[in-house]
Amino acid sequence: MGEARGRLALVTGGASPIGAAICRRLAADGHAMLVHAHAGLERAEALAAALRAGGAQAAAFACDLTDAAATAAALEARPAGGDRLRGPVQILVHNAGTHADAPLAGMSESQWRGVIDVSLNGFYAVLQPLLLPMIGTRWGRIIAISSVSGLIGNRGQANYAAAKAGLIGAVKSLSLEYAARGVTANAVAPGIIESPAVAAVLTPERIAQLVPARRAGRPEEVADLVGFLASERAGYITGQAIGITGGLG
Repeated sequence: MGEARGRLALVTGGASPIGAAICRRLAADGHAMLVHAHAGLERAEALAAALRAGGAQAAAFACDLTDAAATAAALEARPAGGDRLRGPVQILVHNAGTHADAPLAGMSESQWRGVIDVSLNGFYAVLQPLLLPMIGTRWGRIIAISSVSGLIGNRGQANYAAAKAGLIGAVKSLSLEYAARGVTANAVAPGIIESPAVAAVLTPERIAQLVPARRAGRPEEVADLVGFLASERAGYITGQAIGITGGLG
């Protein structure tokens, strides 16, 4: 059963395995959905169509989060698809991210900057234009998808861990700035979650060795936590980084 009052939610990287699960969870909770994509607009549009088929108001759009001006323009010209898609965004889930793994001694500047640009600078690019309208409604949920790598680090991921740890610092600061306005800000830090990318590099046996729960998490498990943090029930939870790791870290 959904929220008593549905909100307008935006999920960056919304067509990725975790992003799509989050979009489905929030739509099931009664929220209207804006599904962001970078290069994979067709997948985002297919997801939005599936959400609409299930009764939600949903639309997809594309922009490069590393370009703040282009992102602001895309948010201003957001797609149509229902009356609830035009109001202030009250739930932002920043899920977009990228990998460019290498030991730091062999990491190029473009690898370092590229990962941080999408995950961390992209958070600023998408949130900053939405923040004042969100505050004006006196209700908001800001949720950054961090990573266990941002909590404990990981070999070959200094860039990724730095970006994901930066998101944690950002939401902790936002929680101090806007809690009195009814806006919460939290980070969710997944561990090893089922996806084609994970399956390509980790066998189930290796995952069982690494994770105390002896399995990978499911995208839906991450989405359920995000759905709770986006709900009315989570109004007193802010400034937190919550791991969903099966005991890893």
